[in-house]
Amino acid sequence: MNALSRNSTAEEIIEHLKSLGSEENRQGMLRYGIRIERALGISHGEQRHIARAIGRDHERAFALWDSGITEAQFIASLTADPKRFTADDARQWAAEFDSWDIVDGVSDLFVDTDHWLTLIDDFAEDEREFVRRTAFAMMAWSVVHRKKEPAETFLHFLETIRRHADDERNFVRKAVSWALRSIGKRSASLNAAALDLARELAASEDKTRRWIGKDAVRDLTSEKSRQRLERIANKVSSKPRKA
Repeated sequence: MNALSRNSTAEEIIEHLKSLGSEENRQGMLRYGIRIERALGISHGEQRHIARAIGRDHERAFALWDSGITEAQFIASLTADPKRFTADDARQWAAEFDSWDIVDGVSDLFVDTDHWLTLIDDFAEDEREFVRRTAFAMMAWSVVHRKKEPAETFLHFLETIRRHADDERNFVRKAVSWALRSIGKRSASLNAAALDLARELAASEDKTRRWIGKDAVRDLTSEKSRQRLERIANKVSSKPRKA
């Protein structure tokens, strides 16, 4: 078929994706705990390459999502317009999440929408495993995406992390740890607050809280994290002050 372009239809993109599928790759995904029932077995690198080739098209993104194919859904998240993406759109997509990889990929889009804070609060209270994971994946992504967000927002997230740190489901607890560690790497002040919580959890009698806490303490006190915080502090101090 012809090379994909901005004029490619959802049907053409899906046909192309099917031609790239690899059973060997599908089986390899299983080793990482990824569900493969809806997957074709295409690398994330290739999916991102396709997304760049076809460009943003909001309506087409929804057609790709409706295919139910995991790779098409990830590409949909890369090519949808976050400014046109509603909270109801996010809830409808999240209801279909069935594997950690699609959660983490699509959460990247959700953080760029105008509804991200509401969605985090809503998803954190949702009992579905992969919907709840979405809340904490969004927290982690927000550290990268929402550079101008005040520290108070992330302190609020720490309270949500504390509340759900006893969720023993594997894909939730790992996302809770990811969120806590990410917040602790945003700034020195947030590192101190995140470490306080991590140490509190590490001392808990609850095994899930203890695992999350120890995982976060280990990461946030590492030399790599210390150097990162120093770079952030130096970058801030080197900015010219306004008169």
